[in-house]
Amino acid sequence: MTRTLQQVFHSPKFVIGFAIFAVIVLIIILYPLVITENPLKIVGQGTFFPPGIYASVYDSLGAQPYTLQLEDAAAKRVGNKLGDQERLDMRDWLVADGVPENEIDIRNTEQLLGQWVAHYDPKIKTVGMTFAKRQYYLRLNDSLKGILSTEGAVVALKDPETGALQETGFVNQSDYVNVSELPNVRWFPLGTDNFGRDVLTELVSATGTSLKIGLVAGSVATLIGLLLGLLAGYVGGLVDDVIMFITNLFTVIPTFVLLILISFSIGQEKRGAFTIAVVIGFTSWVWTARAVRAQVFSLRNRDHVSLSKLSGHSVARILLTDILPYIASYVVMALILQISSGILAEAALSILGLGPRTTELPTLGLMMNWALIYEAEVLGKWWAYVPVIVTIALVSFSMNLMNTGLDQVFNPALRD
Repeated sequence: MTRTLQQVFHSPKFVIGFAIFAVIVLIIILYPLVITENPLKIVGQGTFFPPGIYASVYDSLGAQPYTLQLEDAAAKRVGNKLGDQERLDMRDWLVADGVPENEIDIRNTEQLLGQWVAHYDPKIKTVGMTFAKRQYYLRLNDSLKGILSTEGAVVALKDPETGALQETGFVNQSDYVNVSELPNVRWFPLGTDNFGRDVLTELVSATGTSLKIGLVAGSVATLIGLLLGLLAGYVGGLVDDVIMFITNLFTVIPTFVLLILISFSIGQEKRGAFTIAVVIGFTSWVWTARAVRAQVFSLRNRDHVSLSKLSGHSVARILLTDILPYIASYVVMALILQISSGILAEAALSILGLGPRTTELPTLGLMMNWALIYEAEVLGKWWAYVPVIVTIALVSFSMNLMNTGLDQVFNPALRD
């Protein structure tokens, strides 16, 4: 056993894959100790704030907080909320509403905002506009309120005993902000998503949830595949025929289509993370069962197995003590691949809107779904989806490296 572990940890591919995976797990464990807020908590009004340092301030004592990007003066504040893309989108809406295009100057901020206030009506449904686009304009309209106001912002801090807000400072619109003078200062390395939530906190929590889904799905799929493969390969005969008939039936039906149908039939309110994981596991065991069956076929006539039969040992004991130890390494490799496949399956389901319900913890697939619904890729808000793609790629890459390393150790044909 010790020698086997030494061989495993001398495999460069396994070590690299294990190191990447260990770092990801370590971040998931340690990050909540630093940031204890709910990952789905809205940290500021607005949408898709770029990476930067932000603080919670109040427009008047007792009002709702909004996020203020530090080091912003008045011009930069306007530029952050009203960039080139937002100006073009506003022009498109105004043109669709009947305003002549030659009367719209997107570089004249005051004129553009005046036309917007005069013509924008959230109740108007422009022909050809998608629901996601209408929601985008609603959020854009909310973020533009008071953008040209010259009134400053009150910096306030809640009293820990009474909970009442107490004024601690005042920030003029043209002032640069001193970080040390503001409470509740936070650095958002990955900005905020379409709901104004910290992407990094979401990403860490979503990665942990997706790993749990992958672990449950992989365990269920591997357990079912192992059990059916052992019985089919060892018992043979009618048992093998029945199991292979069921296996072939599942092989003919595309797994992902079956997964979509089951997830849709469950209903969104009942689609928790654990439920989705179990569904993925119950639809992903086929190739494991076929592979284990093939392995058991080559072992069932070995001398030590025949000796156990002659000794009168039960089928269960023979499978557990005489066959399973010889395929244990293969089962571990199958489990690793099943976990990776489970994470990818959940991501694919969530992108289609058939993943876990959104009222609980986020998953990597749900973050991709939110980014697609609110057109982050179209608007150039890369921080809403690129980190998610990179994380999914890193998790899958690390697990495939570990699997390849184990295969080189336990498969003599692949050794140098």
